[in-house]
Amino acid sequence: QVQLVESGGGLVQAGGSLRLSCAASERTFSFAAMGWFRQAPEKEREFVAAINWSGDKTYYADLVKGRFTISRDNGKKTVYLQMNSLKPEDTAVYYCGADTTGRNLKTSIDEYEYWGQGTQVTVSS
Repeated sequence: QVQLVESGGGLVQAGGSLRLSCAASERTFSFAAMGWFRQAPEKEREFVAAINWSGDKTYYADLVKGRFTISRDNGKKTVYLQMNSLKPEDTAVYYCGADTTGRNLKTSIDEYEYWGQGTQVTVSS
């Protein structure tokens, strides 16, 4: 069982930046594909970014491409989401997911085994 704990959310003005972290509890994190998703009020959870097990491959949703960067530190069992040029429409609860069954990029919610509890990001205009 992998436990994931997100942190780093908060309130920021449009154009600002935040860095989210997702810390994993198990060493198997090092072999897990990881991803960030978000869910705004009354909307479905949507894909934001994904990274493979080694960190050399990443993939982004079009809405965040060029503004967000996903990265990982396997030694610290942590994945990050650097968010720049934030917009009010980025407001959502952000969740990290982990899949230990495969090492490649995963962009579908159904492909992830474990989820964190989420961290709120609010961008004011």
